[in-house]
Amino acid sequence: MTQSQAQVPPQVLQQCREFRQTFARLREEVSKVIVGHGEIVDDTLICLFCGGHVLLEGVPGLGKTLLVRTLASALSLSFRRIQFTPDLMPADIIGTNVVMEDKTTGRRAFEFQRGPIFGQVILADEINRATPKTQSAMLEAMQERSVTSGGTVYKLDEPFLVLATQNPIEQEGTYPLPEAQLDRFFFKLLVPYSNREELRTILDRTTTGHTPQVQAVLDGAGILAGQQLARRVAVAEHVQDFAIRLVLATHPGGEFAADITNRYVRFGSSPRGVQALVLAAKVRAVLDERYHVSFQDIEQSLLPALRHRLIVNFEAQAEGITTDAVLKEVLDKTPKTMATA
Repeated sequence: MTQSQAQVPPQVLQQCREFRQTFARLREEVSKVIVGHGEIVDDTLICLFCGGHVLLEGVPGLGKTLLVRTLASALSLSFRRIQFTPDLMPADIIGTNVVMEDKTTGRRAFEFQRGPIFGQVILADEINRATPKTQSAMLEAMQERSVTSGGTVYKLDEPFLVLATQNPIEQEGTYPLPEAQLDRFFFKLLVPYSNREELRTILDRTTTGHTPQVQAVLDGAGILAGQQLARRVAVAEHVQDFAIRLVLATHPGGEFAADITNRYVRFGSSPRGVQALVLAAKVRAVLDERYHVSFQDIEQSLLPALRHRLIVNFEAQAEGITTDAVLKEVLDKTPKTMATA
């Protein structure tokens, strides 16, 4: 037992052990279907226990939709899929008021018919294919965990997790997500191609008639308890300051801005970026059998937490400079500690 663990109440240490066991079981169940992509799976589960939403980006056929469906099967939560298309309307997502007739009295009245957003695990498939008007219907649900129809606010059940997918290469007939909506996503994860061994395993699993069965291992109460546990993890002031300076280093013209930021970035990360950095780091600390956040926990969360919260300028686009490249340089140039005056 480390010195920091010795200061943690025994019941909290037990909760941390149970959390790690549950996380491992979830990872195991998802891995029955999803081959490889271990980092993507872990980051998605981290978002789940941070209470955040996930944007999965990758070319078609890499298993983004399958990952979401498999995760939903491993959770005792209601699952809904929304296939985004150019003709999808906001009412198709949140629901609408319809006239219903009482069979006994014959009286007619408006009744709200709930849309597919009233689930707990929501797959927003190809979200960038819908028009901005329809995309905006997701904003209130993602941020406030509620929807408004006919002047009435309807609360969504907790926990509530949106996992959206988008294709980065086929841009014809798509509508890029506005910055305000991108900022609502806790992580943006880039799904890579499978390697040789992973493709062999995929073939063995999908062309031999064997269908793996995923078991539900966690319910809503367990997820909410895990979210509360993660938020109680300690963060030292100097570690928190490191996360703050990393975010400030993405603001062009700011006190801590890196040279690459001033040259290639138009707008830096919002405060939600540092919130995501610290919350994700807390979950990583528990998974690493610690009850305090380290510098490495912050570093591991930097790219998924901030890559969608930066807007690069035209010069960066012309030279092929991505937000990932900017963030890696920012991380390299930002000292972990600063001398006090």
